[in-house]
Amino acid sequence: MKPDRKDLAPGLSISRILTGLWQVADQERDGVTLDPLAGARALTAYAEEGFDTFDMADHYGSAELITGEMLRGWKDTPRPKAFTKWCPEPGPMTAEVVRAGVQQRLDRLGVDRVDLLQFHWWTFEHPAWLDALHELARLKQDGLIGEIGVTNFDAAHLNLALADGIPLVSNQVSFSLIDHRAAGHLAETCKKHNVQLLAYGTLCGGFLSERWLDKPEPDSVADWSGSKYLRFIHAAGGWDAYQGILKAASHIATKHKVSISNVATRWVLEHAHVAGAIVGARLGENQHRADNLRLFQFELDRDDHALLNQAFDATRPIPGDCGDEYRQPPFLTASGDLSHHLAKMPSAMEAVTDPENPDRARVFSGSLWEPIAGYCRALRDGDRIVVSGTTATHGVDRTVALDDAGAQTTYILDKIAASVRALGGDPKDVLRTRMYLRGDEDVEPAARAHGLRFTTNPPANTTFLVGNLIGDFRVEIEAEAVVSIPRKTPS
Repeated sequence: MKPDRKDLAPGLSISRILTGLWQVADQERDGVTLDPLAGARALTAYAEEGFDTFDMADHYGSAELITGEMLRGWKDTPRPKAFTKWCPEPGPMTAEVVRAGVQQRLDRLGVDRVDLLQFHWWTFEHPAWLDALHELARLKQDGLIGEIGVTNFDAAHLNLALADGIPLVSNQVSFSLIDHRAAGHLAETCKKHNVQLLAYGTLCGGFLSERWLDKPEPDSVADWSGSKYLRFIHAAGGWDAYQGILKAASHIATKHKVSISNVATRWVLEHAHVAGAIVGARLGENQHRADNLRLFQFELDRDDHALLNQAFDATRPIPGDCGDEYRQPPFLTASGDLSHHLAKMPSAMEAVTDPENPDRARVFSGSLWEPIAGYCRALRDGDRIVVSGTTATHGVDRTVALDDAGAQTTYILDKIAASVRALGGDPKDVLRTRMYLRGDEDVEPAARAHGLRFTTNPPANTTFLVGNLIGDFRVEIEAEAVVSIPRKTPS
């Protein structure tokens, strides 16, 4: 018996259990590097048993090198699939920068084409992520990339990328019995665009297993993955709520004669928009292939789902949408912030202090019309920030997502957030927005995109249907913010 398979894209068949190589990363092994030949032999054993789809990243230690060694020694066809990620620091994404990032993946894997190149971006307030994706699309046309995916994209930005013409086939996100975010808005976006999910964190770093059933909460966890997913457990309602899920999964596991991990992964795989789940492998150590094959010998029935749903009722949703754990508080990373990922978060805009008034500053976005018409993107005077009418102009004069008002709204709100942050504010300081829309058909998608951005700290808003806008824009938005100050108690 071998794992079930699914087509991620035409001609790209994958194992529904992908073998994740995060544990090869040096930070997961106290800096100890695996022997490439021994690691390659371990990967070959996985591939020979049907677990022939491997997931890694540029920062997973020697994972790409070990996979390359395995691919060079593989004699049969088809060969195993090597999926990797490119996670650059925010900054200008020129053709040279993007090509260099992809070329390094090719060199380390020892291949002429990356089967699936998955792109991660740390902050959508820096718009160069679209430049990077368009350049990846050109490299796909050149044959250096088989398919393009993204990782940790929320529903709004996945829709924006697709509406702007990026040929994405997948999005890799956290999805588990603890973290249900991928079953929400993201599921709707995947269905709309025929994009599939690759789910990681399905076992929550080992917390969704018999090991922790009826056990007290640990004071700390030694490994990075465990530290990260303990934060997820806290965010979802705490140890008692988690134990309720674990007990429900244990009951179901006993009924089907499988493991708790099988139940947890099966629940994720049964979502229609999930192509596969990523299960980590500690090469040369624990092997769980036989247990993982049991995933395809049972299905969850109505009673099983009812029992899990009852346990879910005692939890609370993980904050935000998919990927928000890397972009805004509360950061659900191993360290609770981004310090082990980035030294700093560069801004796309810089504030310029008014030489005649030190309490006043401006930012410019580089729009073609700013110098012509004599205005700035945003201005701060004291604690007040006002943002000019903003459109989905990328760079000097390119309009993003020409026919999608919701995607344009998402892009515009990113630009407004970047403007406010560059002037020392925070997007939560926005108190008012005004939206100007071209036609009736734009009202609902723009409103929904605005709603996704402001699920917390919603501002006052007025929406105008103006019938026409300058240029080919569907949406224009202006905003006002007041930088947060301690609130005075009424006398």
